[in-house]
Amino acid sequence: MRLDGKVAVVTGACGGIGREIVARFVEEGASVVAADLNHTQVEELAGGFDQRVRGFSVDVTDFTQVEAMINAATEWFGTLDVMINNAGIGLPKPLLEHDPVADFDPVTTVNQKGVYHGILAAGRKLQALGKPGVILNTSSIYGQMAAEMTFTYNVSKAAVDMMTKCAALELAPLGIRVVAVAPGRVDTPMLRQYEELGLWEHIRREQMRNEFTQPREIADVFAFLASGDANCINGSTVYAEDGFVNFKYPLAPQG
Repeated sequence: MRLDGKVAVVTGACGGIGREIVARFVEEGASVVAADLNHTQVEELAGGFDQRVRGFSVDVTDFTQVEAMINAATEWFGTLDVMINNAGIGLPKPLLEHDPVADFDPVTTVNQKGVYHGILAAGRKLQALGKPGVILNTSSIYGQMAAEMTFTYNVSKAAVDMMTKCAALELAPLGIRVVAVAPGRVDTPMLRQYEELGLWEHIRREQMRNEFTQPREIADVFAFLASGDANCINGSTVYAEDGFVNFKYPLAPQG
């Protein structure tokens, strides 16, 4: 087991990808603090595992709460090894229909400020513990590419990519790696919003395998990056998008 004895904190743990990260890390031998906004949901999630998973209700936009989450992890499990800043939100909407407050501030605060809080709190804790560690941030293919109806989401994920690079540079002397994972189209409740817009089949056909990536596949990437097998990967954004960023939707009929 690649993460045997490690302690990890996962925000956004009740989402499609977050749940799979928690499960995958437990399989790899880690103890996990599963954190999300809704107290009932995180307790239900933690209840599906043994004592190696503890639930914690957190609003990642509040740094005090994020610090408390990190402190709880070390109190419950004795240390901290991996921080996964996975909490994120997004709502498809054309740019010129935006309400500047409702359609920009919440996404930016959760996706960007929430990751910043996690990096800062975990980095400080690892420094205080005097040990190396890994901080993993959930980015997106849309941090690199433009897309219709996702202006604020794209901007926030581009910020995650840059925070990853900058944090990796500053924390490297402490033995702390910082890496981002950029999923593509993953079959999660967030992506299912496109069903209501009548775009589900269109975006499915844009995938090279003609199917959406599954949350479990993304969790596998996180588990690898958190392990010693990925020690040479630092400051990068790792794309897990079935080639979508690099290849256009094929014109030839697909079987």
